[in-house]
Amino acid sequence: MHRIAVLVRPGLVPLELGIVHQVFGRAFAPDGTPLYDVVTCAARPGQVPTDADFPITVARGPEALAEADTVIVPATHPDETETEGRLAPELAAALARVQPGTRVASICTGAFVLAAAGWLDGTRATTHWKSAEQFRRLFPRVELDPDVLYTDSGTVLTSAGEASGIDLCLHLVRRDHGAAVANDVARTTVVPPHREGGQAQFIPRPVISRRETSTGAARAWALAHLDQPLTLRELAARDAMSVRTFTRRFREETGLSPLRWLTQQRVARARELLEETDLPVDRVAAAAGFGTAVSLRQHLHAAIGVSPRAYRATFRGCHTAP
Repeated sequence: MHRIAVLVRPGLVPLELGIVHQVFGRAFAPDGTPLYDVVTCAARPGQVPTDADFPITVARGPEALAEADTVIVPATHPDETETEGRLAPELAAALARVQPGTRVASICTGAFVLAAAGWLDGTRATTHWKSAEQFRRLFPRVELDPDVLYTDSGTVLTSAGEASGIDLCLHLVRRDHGAAVANDVARTTVVPPHREGGQAQFIPRPVISRRETSTGAARAWALAHLDQPLTLRELAARDAMSVRTFTRRFREETGLSPLRWLTQQRVARARELLEETDLPVDRVAAAAGFGTAVSLRQHLHAAIGVSPRAYRATFRGCHTAP
């Protein structure tokens, strides 16, 4: 079982701790076996204040970090890490227990801790967009991208605000155990199963006026017809808009261009088919709307770095084909 240690600090944002336990705590193998063991720890065990009107009691100390396969650091109220870019001695000593090769991740301004520990030097990372300027000033050696939901550099991952912590955790479940398990977790927790990490973190106008028409109908129709050639003009017509207006509204509502969104949905559909069916790769490509196996191979490799056959070989053993 994969052990995840969540390192909390005084001033913890309780929601972010709950996100980790909820997502990973609801990931199960087909036979019902839990796939993760999630533990909470602190540099000093005991009562830890939060940014709410209640503290939490943490039984485990920093020794839990030495036993973890993944360490996740959620956000807290600004301390010397966020204001000065340095780790308190007690926190530095706790992080020194993390074993080489351990996967580390952050939620929101937890990225300041990873950066102060030196784990983000020369690495692409993100944090909450409101903290981007301060982060750049303190950690100039980190390649900060404040316009994405999360980043994945292999053994080091970062996410933006609280909600993107859900996206990051689901991404890790998907990376570890495939789309089917991640989708089950998303359904159980009633959240979207997949938001690509490169999606915009901050959409300038996320609330659409009631007088304006949403692009939701076109998106729903597209999801039901991914196997067909879909043009921008055809999608715009579904919502009775001009192509120009549709494209603008679509980006306002999703943070993505229609083409990029459509490609992401097709990749997600292909991954599900590779995991859950025995369809040949060319038929998976057709069903997902890529047309040919070559096109599917190119898009899947661009998205996750592997071929369709390699992806199926990795995750096929976890699921039973219908």
